[in-house]
Amino acid sequence: MAPRLPRLPLDPFLVMLAATVALAALLPAHGAGAAVLGQATTAAVAMLFFLYGTRLAPRNLLEGLLHWRLQALIFAATYLLFPLLGLVTMATVGAFVPPALALGLMFICVLPSTVQSSIAFTSIARGNVPAALCAATLSNLAGMVLTPLLTALLLRAGHGGFSAGALSDIALHLLLPFAAGQAVRPFAGRWLQRHKALTGLVDRGSILLVVYGAFSEGMVAGIWGQITPGVLVTILLLDAVLLAAVLGATLLASRALGLCRADEVVAVFCGSKKSIASGIPMANILFPGDVVSMIVLPVMLFHQIQLFVCATLARRYAQRMEPEAVPVLAPAE
Repeated sequence: MAPRLPRLPLDPFLVMLAATVALAALLPAHGAGAAVLGQATTAAVAMLFFLYGTRLAPRNLLEGLLHWRLQALIFAATYLLFPLLGLVTMATVGAFVPPALALGLMFICVLPSTVQSSIAFTSIARGNVPAALCAATLSNLAGMVLTPLLTALLLRAGHGGFSAGALSDIALHLLLPFAAGQAVRPFAGRWLQRHKALTGLVDRGSILLVVYGAFSEGMVAGIWGQITPGVLVTILLLDAVLLAAVLGATLLASRALGLCRADEVVAVFCGSKKSIASGIPMANILFPGDVVSMIVLPVMLFHQIQLFVCATLARRYAQRMEPEAVPVLAPAE
């Protein structure tokens, strides 16, 4: 029997994000409250990446590295194909949407892949789960360096991006907590594995805090008057076109390389998805506070579109694939 997906692929976390945006619109933080919020956000982002470090088992990387064709395809889709499509998008429609939203579309294209949802959809579609874990993990590790670098190369410097200050902030708030998490993993990893509710609360709570701060600054700066229903629909359509283009490219490339169906699933899901969990904290570091909310809006919309589309694809893959033995990741990892 094919695995079942939830009847409604609406991400509950997106509902919480929408509620957070509404709260920021009604009660934006300003003055001394905004300063306190900024300090709390910095601490929450550091804790988020500390937990990422404690959960990453190095051996999971080694297990998937031998399948270099699959990993290279996913890496190329994430950090070569997506940025190229982003440049084309900026060149063709950048003049028709507010500059910060256009930057948000480009920012999507330099983000790493997701981890949790890529693995979940790969499992549902009867794909190669260990390879998906390896690909998503490598993508996120590389993203700590490549996302700021690609931001510097491809996005206009006047809107933030890579600088000595941004580099030190990335190192201090992302890389250092991640390294600390790796250091304590032998002692704290199993305890955190047994308390997933706590780690999930920190994961989501920190992102919601960043979103509230970013959208509060946008409200105080008065930038939301630039968004009309027509602009919003345009961003949704462009997000959908980006996703469709990469889904089609990874599917065709997988078959051209002669990958088996289980590996094709990994390439399609890991190569086409973008991480909101990494993207929003990074945007908060890389861009000025008054435009962060506009830049992350396309990322949030892309997140929901990819969940709906990948939920449908996962169901179709599961229905078409013959029952076969594919590697299954041990729950403890």
